[in-house]
Amino acid sequence: MLYRFDGNQPQIGQETYVSETAVVVGAVAIGNNCYIGHGTVLRGDYGRIVIGNGTAVEEGVVIHAPPGESCTIGNRVTIGHGAIIHSRDIGDSAVIGMGAIISIRAEVGMDAIVAEGAVVKRGDKVEVGKVVAGNPARIVRDTSEQDKEYWNWAKDIYIDLAKKYCLLGMERVK
Repeated sequence: MLYRFDGNQPQIGQETYVSETAVVVGAVAIGNNCYIGHGTVLRGDYGRIVIGNGTAVEEGVVIHAPPGESCTIGNRVTIGHGAIIHSRDIGDSAVIGMGAIISIRAEVGMDAIVAEGAVVKRGDKVEVGKVVAGNPARIVRDTSEQDKEYWNWAKDIYIDLAKKYCLLGMERVK
């Protein structure tokens, strides 16, 4: 469901799928070829959310921006099921694991991976190409070529899934 709020209306790119059970409010701009999963909440009510091309926001994710600020999510980012995003910036090709929390004004660099359940605390920065885990999130290693290969494959799956949802839609059954 897309909602206009305070004079702002969500903008949705081409070949982007937004689930009918997602709630997208206000100042939200979603790029092309994105997947916005079932039960997600994107609140652009007192801050702005910008999502780049080819990004997957999986089921149950909540994204919000601080008052008067923006939460910018790059191109080909994967945000896993149930993650909470309240960050300033997530770089291109980053991966946010299932159930992770990226807190207020935190930043995640390009090609970084935040492990499942990790907590990136308010104002912290995850460096480019690092893998972090834990609470609070700490660097555990550099992102490997195997990581990049796997996540590129996974990102393509969601781009293809978004196209399929756009083409076929869903059919309610009793």
